[in-house]
Amino acid sequence: MYGRPQPNGGKIPRHAGGFINALQMTNFADTVLSLFSSLRIGKALPSGVQVLNPYRDPTVMEICQSFYHRFHNDDKKRRILLGINPGRFGGGVTGISFTDPVILSEQCGIPNNLGKRTELSADFIYRVISAYGGPGKFYEHFYITAVSPLGFTLNGKNLNYYDIRELQEAITPFAVKSMERLLKAPVDRSKCYCIGEGQNFKFLSSLNQQHHWFEEVIPLAHPRFVMQYRRKQLDDYIDDYLTKLRLP
Repeated sequence: MYGRPQPNGGKIPRHAGGFINALQMTNFADTVLSLFSSLRIGKALPSGVQVLNPYRDPTVMEICQSFYHRFHNDDKKRRILLGINPGRFGGGVTGISFTDPVILSEQCGIPNNLGKRTELSADFIYRVISAYGGPGKFYEHFYITAVSPLGFTLNGKNLNYYDIRELQEAITPFAVKSMERLLKAPVDRSKCYCIGEGQNFKFLSSLNQQHHWFEEVIPLAHPRFVMQYRRKQLDDYIDDYLTKLRLP
């Protein structure tokens, strides 16, 4: 079963470089795939919390290889968009953030047998991607991941890392290590975008102040909030994304 939960298992000074830059890998796709293959939280989680780690499935890793070698197989610098953590119908299944199996096939051109479940957040993000010019153009400039690259469930439902204080504390070292490994890729560190204007933005901003990863963290409305509660203003939120993502 793909993506089955596994038990417990604003502006700042420019970063001076150092250890991360010295070890920087030049190929974006290879860096990401290497990170995926070794994701481990390594700390006990609160009772009942299970981890979504689709990368343990060889089929998912093959799909990820196809996706990232298609869209990120170069040494171009990209800006990062950071969600909360993968959900059980999107990235927790496909291994690709904000990308459900239907979108993966129909919009990204990567056939799969991961089912036909769709995800509201993926729907919104790919409306933004389409308005930007499509996956090829968008992913040439951006990479989407999450503060926690692995997702969580509790009683069979999606769980955000910040919903339980002990969970947030447990995954903090994991989130930091994952980010520092990602930054070995050719990342544009002038800005990153936080998908989620509330707790996710607060947590990411705090980590960024400590570790000086990015010069600026820019908040974006979370897609699920938009699709559930602000659907009538959908075009306005897409325009806001496009305005904030506009490159120089």
